[in-house]
Amino acid sequence: LRLYLVIVVLPYRTEMAMEITQFLLSAQSPDAKVRTEAEGQLRQFQEQNLPSFLLSLSFELSTDGKPTESRRLAGIVLKNSLDAKDATRKEHLVQQWVAIDITVKSQIKGLLLKTLGSSVHEARHTAAQVIAKIASIEIPRKEWPDLIGSLLVYMTQQDRPASLKQATLETLGYVCEEISHQDLVQDEVNSVLTAVVQGMNVTEQSPEVRLAATRALYNALDFAQTNFENEMERNYIMKMVCETAMAKEAEIRQASFECLVSIASTYYEMLEPYMQTIFELTANAVRGDEEGVALQAIEVWSSICDEEIELQDFEEPETGDSEPPHSHFIEKALSSLVPMLLETLLKQDEDQDQDDGVWNLSMAGGTCLGLVARTVGDAIVPLVMPFVEANILKTDWRSREAATYAFGSILEGPSIEKLSPMVHAGLDFLLKAMRDENSHVKDTTAWTLSRIFELLHSPSAGFSIISPANLERVVGVLLESIKDAPHVAEKVCGAIYYLAQGYEDAGTSSSLLTPFLPNIISCLIATADRTDGSDSKLRSSAYETLNEVVRCSDLAETSQIIIQLLPVIMNKLGQTVELRILSSEDREKQGDLQASLCGVLQVIIQKLSSIDETKSIILRFADQIMVLFLQVFACRSSTVHEEAMLAIGALAYATGPEFAKYMPEFYKYLEMGLQNFEEYQVCAISVGVVGDICRALDDQILPYCDGIMTLLLKDLSSGELHRSVKPPIFSCFGDIALAIGEHFEKYVVYAVPMMQRAAEVCAQMELSDEEMVEYGNHLRRSIFEAYSGILQGFKSSKAELMLPHAQHLLQFIELVSKDKQRDENVTKAAVAVLGDLADALGSNVKMLFQDRSFCTELLGECLQSGDEQLKETATWTQGMIGRVFSVCG
Repeated sequence: LRLYLVIVVLPYRTEMAMEITQFLLSAQSPDAKVRTEAEGQLRQFQEQNLPSFLLSLSFELSTDGKPTESRRLAGIVLKNSLDAKDATRKEHLVQQWVAIDITVKSQIKGLLLKTLGSSVHEARHTAAQVIAKIASIEIPRKEWPDLIGSLLVYMTQQDRPASLKQATLETLGYVCEEISHQDLVQDEVNSVLTAVVQGMNVTEQSPEVRLAATRALYNALDFAQTNFENEMERNYIMKMVCETAMAKEAEIRQASFECLVSIASTYYEMLEPYMQTIFELTANAVRGDEEGVALQAIEVWSSICDEEIELQDFEEPETGDSEPPHSHFIEKALSSLVPMLLETLLKQDEDQDQDDGVWNLSMAGGTCLGLVARTVGDAIVPLVMPFVEANILKTDWRSREAATYAFGSILEGPSIEKLSPMVHAGLDFLLKAMRDENSHVKDTTAWTLSRIFELLHSPSAGFSIISPANLERVVGVLLESIKDAPHVAEKVCGAIYYLAQGYEDAGTSSSLLTPFLPNIISCLIATADRTDGSDSKLRSSAYETLNEVVRCSDLAETSQIIIQLLPVIMNKLGQTVELRILSSEDREKQGDLQASLCGVLQVIIQKLSSIDETKSIILRFADQIMVLFLQVFACRSSTVHEEAMLAIGALAYATGPEFAKYMPEFYKYLEMGLQNFEEYQVCAISVGVVGDICRALDDQILPYCDGIMTLLLKDLSSGELHRSVKPPIFSCFGDIALAIGEHFEKYVVYAVPMMQRAAEVCAQMELSDEEMVEYGNHLRRSIFEAYSGILQGFKSSKAELMLPHAQHLLQFIELVSKDKQRDENVTKAAVAVLGDLADALGSNVKMLFQDRSFCTELLGECLQSGDEQLKETATWTQGMIGRVFSVCG
């Protein structure tokens, strides 16, 4: 009997659930035919009658007599019917749920709450997750007002089993994770916290309940602002957290320290009374507990460091009492905290450097030590250097590695004056240590050298640990060590990267590295060609370093070296097209290698085309380079698309009008890039390349504009495309308009309304967090850039086309000028477009400008700025507006 007929004939009866049981089991069958047929039937049921489908799944999940396998899949399908990672898909699922009849939804929710009392742990756990997903939809809409109350009843009734309490606390934790702290009233928050801390209490017999309660508290901490402000309630919560940090069970102790990590960052200013206890608890855990617990204990101190570093970044001497308090906890604990962290450095794993994903006590301790150094600066040096000196010469490799790690960890934070003598004294030792018999020591030494070159090698700023006298030895050691084991060689690449970067724009000092470049480049290419690395990480590092070496070199001295490198890289890229591809892994390796080589070509193209003397080289090789890029596109790897697109943008800039001959062949790939919604970075880069091509070709881009504009407008209208791509599209309108001038007329009717809608979105946007502020600024700047390009493009012949839109633009500029969260780039773009409006439309906009006092205020603000470019733009704009009135006068 077909499943959907059963659903129609026997709604909500047990027989229906029996039918779905069989289908859920068959959907997990090892027989592919049975499995595919069952999946198809389930999908058909879902599409034809979603409410019944979800109700059937809930019934399956809630019924203890059902097989565990069918219940497990029922829970997974139910959860996936309510939530998805993709934002568009998630919104669709939310709307589907909202549309279901309230009676059916109530039945589903009742069955899920019933499942929390199941004897099967897996069913309880899944039900907790599904309840939270429904809560994330309904609680913000005030559609499940009794959920918290229903859950709390399970906690307060005396005869309820521990398993129900555990499931209820788990549910409360998941609900708190899913919803915003604004979605619950304070009474509900109080009730949740009361239930949670009661579950944590040492009198609670069940370890499972205590663990669930501690984890629930972690998710509920964001809700507890008011409770933490009440000293008595705060003391009680902290007492429970500290007690569970000493629980018999390691899982509970770890969960408790996770709570302390969150409290340290969320309620830093309230920690003072508890710091002594926190130090004792963390010290005991770090020195004697299981690794998982000890790692969280270290994380507490890292979290406190993060808070204090942030406070220092915003601290100014003349600030008043309104500033957030800085309690200097790290400084006060320094003499005890640093020795504790130094001990952890001696607890390395034998294989710690071989596995990238490993995170152990030694690494956590070194990371925290680095944060402490950034927090207290010079004060850390006398506490760490005795440890370094005592361990650096010991026969045990762990001691030597720990000493080197400690030394490298404290290089950021202390002043150059404090660090300089010890680094000068230590550099020779570190160079010798690159020949240590132990690979862990060599690995950490190479990392430390890269830190020294990154932080203490800046000839352009007048300071470098490297001198003409020791440079040859430094380079010699690095090029010898780059032949070492892959994990050591990768760190050496990092050291060379920062060594080269330090010489960028360093005047005469830049010449110091030039004699060594041929050798450095050949060693990096040889390293990239190595086959002994377990993955392509070493190769990527070698090519990234090669890019930096080329980018930072003094072109006047190194042009011949870079010119010789160009055909070498082109040849390598050509060889990748010939690789035999027998598997998806082969395809991925080919893509990664092509991406790296396209990246090197991009840097070479940019470098050689930056001055006229070497630009001719790129023009000479351009045809061959473009053929290679088109072959790479034919391999159809999204990563390669990204890197090849970027390189083509550089080639368009370098070749200028000559790029027109590549457009017929390249255009189909550009179209593909502009339509790549899934890999939105590729789409964004393709939009950027359109801008590069417009600047290169000017009106030669015209034959392709209809197609490009159609795709850009489609991208803007799409709900699927990631929002980060949309601002560059507006900027691209400006690039196209500048390139084709009066021919942009036919696009105005489509483009300008889009720009106006986006401006309205900006006006209504809630800039509640840093990410949204950044996005809002990016969007506003790009709208201004679009208007500027169109106004400038029309200026000489069709400026009057923009007259109907002038008032809307002025209103938008006024709105943005009053926003304190606008950044400098937005201000520049706003002032520039104001000048373009006056310049292009002249006397036609006199009436619009007459009552705009904000113009005077905005220009006044810019003229007082320390940014010379902004002052220059504001002066020009002031002149353009002045001309509007003088011409009319």
